[in-house]
Amino acid sequence: MSSCVRKIRSVRAAVVALTLLGATACGQAAASGPPPQTQPTAADNVTVPAQLAVPAGQRLVTTLQVDHGSQVYACAHGAWTLKEPAAVLKSGTEEVLHTAGPEWISTNDGSAVTGATSAMVPVPAAVPELLLRATAHRGSGVFGAVSYIQRLDTHGGLAPAGGCTDGAIQAVGYSAQYRFYQPAS
Repeated sequence: MSSCVRKIRSVRAAVVALTLLGATACGQAAASGPPPQTQPTAADNVTVPAQLAVPAGQRLVTTLQVDHGSQVYACAHGAWTLKEPAAVLKSGTEEVLHTAGPEWISTNDGSAVTGATSAMVPVPAAVPELLLRATAHRGSGVFGAVSYIQRLDTHGGLAPAGGCTDGAIQAVGYSAQYRFYQPAS
């Protein structure tokens, strides 16, 4: 078994475990969490703030919705800090794992992209919307040439309120739409 396949299986198992951890920690049934999202279409109604617009010369490669996922927080010095996202994104037959880095890994072709935040727009009662610039790639599949990623239409995922005990981990369910772009030429 290739190291890529092992990593995909490991990340998928971790995403499921962290999603269940978040639901259990919040006193919810494992199947609860953010409301299910509908499949996006080319004519979806998600508004893109001007600060999150991709530069000219980019084309949309794919749009994915969080199928299930959490923002995972760790307690250090009595305060919650973001540790990593743990999510499965889907669109049609495309399945993508979203994990620390932040990194997105295609379970279909093994390609991956890692990004760094370029711009952020706060959202009331949710994690912020983001524009990320690609910083690394693996493989030549769907993510092989991605240059920008947008995280839009966010719901939930904020750090737990109040203090915490050092070393505690809390997964908080969230939903969002992710758009991946590459150079048009």
